[in-house]
Amino acid sequence: MIEIDEELCKGCGICTDFCPMKVLETSDKINKKGYYPPKAVKEDECLGCRLCELLCPEFAIFIINE
Repeated sequence: MIEIDEELCKGCGICTDFCPMKVLETSDKINKKGYYPPKAVKEDECLGCRLCELLCPEFAIFIINE
């Protein structure tokens, strides 16, 4: 499961650019800071590699293995 804290996100795009399965894409919704956070569009295809979690400079993404 992918948890995204939209209010911590600064819209850098690292998570969307580096996801090997292209699970994340930029949302069309703006957070309180004025940034476009990512959204999980193909969460069922997530490998759980945690690359998005590791690369996020704001610690806004968490992968929860079930």
